[in-house]
Amino acid sequence: MASQAGSVNILRGIDLAIGAGEMVGVVGPSGSGKSTMMSIMAGLERASGGRVSVAGHELGSMGEDELARFRRDNLGIVFQSFHLVPTMTALENVAIPLELAGREDAFARAAEELQAVGLGHRLAHYPAQLSGGEQQRVALARAVVAEPKLLLADEPTGNLDGATGRQIVELLFALHRRHGATLVLITHDAELAGRCDRVVRIEDGRIADDGLASAKRRASAG
Repeated sequence: MASQAGSVNILRGIDLAIGAGEMVGVVGPSGSGKSTMMSIMAGLERASGGRVSVAGHELGSMGEDELARFRRDNLGIVFQSFHLVPTMTALENVAIPLELAGREDAFARAAEELQAVGLGHRLAHYPAQLSGGEQQRVALARAVVAEPKLLLADEPTGNLDGATGRQIVELLFALHRRHGATLVLITHDAELAGRCDRVVRIEDGRIADDGLASAKRRASAG
């Protein structure tokens, strides 16, 4: 990555493969590079070297417009901060990805996803009229409404209280199962990460454990 001070090596020699439909938890200390890795996977930041391939697309060779279309057609992203458009209703926020794709059923599909996360009665409400947990539910619905191949979640419960966070996690896993998308979940909660198919640990910009050995042990034990 580049900055005003020059090149900054946040990630060092990352080599990670994630299979289609897999559910992967990513853990590690603050500043270890977890969010940077997710941003590179999403094409929001560019790697200074190496090869990044997501859903059959080589991100390094894409221009900004191509990357925007790639995200629209392949990704759903949930952040710690909800990133809802404050001047749009819950329904309008969820419909955004489908409207950008030119889908005529954008609002009907958005209503279905809001119903699926328990917000069928909040379609016309604006973000300021919703609780934090409700806003994150809207963000979850928006992330999956276009049925993405890859669902990225970066500390999705970080701004929520414990009980609300647990509800969001259960919804996230349920949406993953329903849509069949690959899920990459960044979390500081080791117990939550342990519910995934495997747990990847990042330390100091490197993969300290890719989780494959423990995943194989779990599969053989089951």
